[in-house]
Amino acid sequence: MDNWPGERPTRPSGKRLVVVTGGTRGVGAGIVRAFTEAGDEVVVCARRPPQAPLDGVEFVPLDLRDPPAVRAFFGRLPRLDVLVNNAGGAPYRLLAGTEAERHARVIDLNLVAPLTASLAAYDLLRRARGSIVMIGSVSGTRPSPGTAAYGAAKAGLENLARSMAVEWAPEVRVNTLVVGMVRTELSHLHYGGEDGIEAVSRTVPLGRLAVPTDIGGAAVFLASDAAAYITGAGLLVHGGGERPAFLDAATVNKPDEADEADREQK
Repeated sequence: MDNWPGERPTRPSGKRLVVVTGGTRGVGAGIVRAFTEAGDEVVVCARRPPQAPLDGVEFVPLDLRDPPAVRAFFGRLPRLDVLVNNAGGAPYRLLAGTEAERHARVIDLNLVAPLTASLAAYDLLRRARGSIVMIGSVSGTRPSPGTAAYGAAKAGLENLARSMAVEWAPEVRVNTLVVGMVRTELSHLHYGGEDGIEAVSRTVPLGRLAVPTDIGGAAVFLASDAAAYITGAGLLVHGGGERPAFLDAATVNKPDEADEADREQK
């Protein structure tokens, strides 16, 4: 491909070309690994290269908040079968703790950047009858104190994906992975050390946080022929969600009380 940075290796024909944005660590690296193990050709684009690159995965430096650069990147691709809009994130920041412009930058990264990438990739995906996988968050479906701008952006992202799925059908499928808590190298910033992570894990019905490969496997599924009739959907990958707080606060209908009542009846 003309103007591609570095030499492109020769690959067997028939492989899909998958672009993962922000796939250099954490959830993104798990997604990259899953597509690679599925036999796909994967290109990662992010501002900084991965500390431990995967064999056979190409990295292209790209600021996804720079629309001309994003359009130029996709314009150089020979084809595209799958786009995974993974890049995103936000620091803990109370709304009144900073100015609106800083919150707007969070929305720009988590909502506007995926829109920019999707628009730039549209013609390639349409020709391939490909698919887009948005990486959403449970933060977009519940209150998110401390990360309100992030939650608002993720709520918008899921709605954007549903509208995109309708506008671009039947050529391009668009779905969202609604991701819960994931254990990554940065988990301590959100939950504390091992004690904090274990305590948070106990709030999840499956008893643990997700690992990046859990998200990767779900992304591969949504991009696969097995999901050929799925578009405009939001797939919950959250281990069962969160136990409602009122159940623990209530003074009746406790599980131990129910067990005791059942024993008395017998």
